[in-house]
Amino acid sequence: MRTLRSYAEVKKVLASGNSVVQILDGYLAQIEANKNLNAFLEVFETSARKQAEQIDLKLKTGTAGKLAGMVIGIKDNLCYADHKLSASSKIMGEFESLFTGTAVQRLIDEDAVIIGRLNCDEFAMGSSNENSSFGPVINPIGENRVPGGSSGGSAVAVAAGMCTAALGSDTGGSIRQPASFTGTVGLKPTYGRISRHGLIAYASSFDQIGPFTNDVEDAALLLEVMSGSDNYDSTTSTKPVDDFTSYTEEKNLKIAVIKESYEMEGIDPEVKDRMKELTDGLIEKGHEVEYISFPYLDYMVPTYYVLTTAEASSNLSRFDGVHYGYRSPEAKGLEETYKKSRSQGFGPEVKRRIMAGTFILSHGYYDAYYTKGQKVRRVLQDKTNEILSKFDFIMLPTTPSTAFKIDSVSDPITMYLQDIFTVHANLTGNPAISIPVGEHSNGMPFGMQVIGNHFEEKRMLNFSRQLEKMRVKT
Repeated sequence: MRTLRSYAEVKKVLASGNSVVQILDGYLAQIEANKNLNAFLEVFETSARKQAEQIDLKLKTGTAGKLAGMVIGIKDNLCYADHKLSASSKIMGEFESLFTGTAVQRLIDEDAVIIGRLNCDEFAMGSSNENSSFGPVINPIGENRVPGGSSGGSAVAVAAGMCTAALGSDTGGSIRQPASFTGTVGLKPTYGRISRHGLIAYASSFDQIGPFTNDVEDAALLLEVMSGSDNYDSTTSTKPVDDFTSYTEEKNLKIAVIKESYEMEGIDPEVKDRMKELTDGLIEKGHEVEYISFPYLDYMVPTYYVLTTAEASSNLSRFDGVHYGYRSPEAKGLEETYKKSRSQGFGPEVKRRIMAGTFILSHGYYDAYYTKGQKVRRVLQDKTNEILSKFDFIMLPTTPSTAFKIDSVSDPITMYLQDIFTVHANLTGNPAISIPVGEHSNGMPFGMQVIGNHFEEKRMLNFSRQLEKMRVKT
């Protein structure tokens, strides 16, 4: 069976008499053909086939859910009962989840098929998917390129047609940045829109679950299914969930383009030119575009890393070699068990962030770093709210460039700056989406990012559909 790249194609194939089992077999074949990309850490063939068979029976009786036949991969930091997860880390050992996270369960309840768990940067800490304990993920486009991170496996699985859609998590751009690098749609909802129950925490006040798809329509559908309050997560919003899949094209929108992102030294000229083409096209359609100043761009990445490493230090303290997971065979006594298990179990990037976060939270430095970081975060939120009180959306590139070569960025600071345009929405909690808008002369795709008002994903998705229609090769 040919590769199905959207749920519309899945429904068309089902309507023509094919079964969900046949659709699953097509994806399994595609996974086997693309094993070299290292996107999947484990394929859940047995449980996925059982799900597919049950859905086929439901389709015959007319009782199937709204995602019947959609095959979905999940990032390796999302809990799925009776299945392993590791956050792509050695320290998790052979851990198997006892429960299914809320977002994943809501997909299953609507008859999606969960096909496997997807490689990522260890504990979602990275911008290239080179930090996994199980080897890097390879971008299916171009030669020897990274897919972006931390949800690189999810992006690659969708881009290479190994599943209809995939779930990732976004702490500082970990959905949107790999979406840009792989030519897919990546959506980070408003903080609190989707429950984090069942997501292994990196930085709890930043993390959000979201989808990777090949079109905006599928992203809207998955958001609609996963959204809503949850008794297992007190940070979820009680706001009603909109009908995200209905489309109304809004006229005469006011779009703010962050001037500093457009003028930043180091931005690829072709990304910059495409930005200008898009804004000119929007003006031709009757929208108003204004280049506005956001003077805090240089403060966002430092603030992000101060706050997220502090939260990571706290969240990852539970992985101690005692309760479950990896335990050093050389350790003797409790203190040595902690030290050796964590030293051997965590990778270099995770240890770097834990140590930075522990320092930030330590006596004498808490106010100088963590408290000040929270104050800067409030300034960023206030400025963003001010902009969005005058404009409908903020628009800026998702990434300054296209995907870079594997092993080409060795300096951690340079790697952290890959998130310069994406951390904004995590610091402020706003919804954001990356739309593929062009192809570079080097053959690699890149995306444009839209940031909307809190809980206005419906309007943001409607505007994203307009951008989607404007996609052309440069």
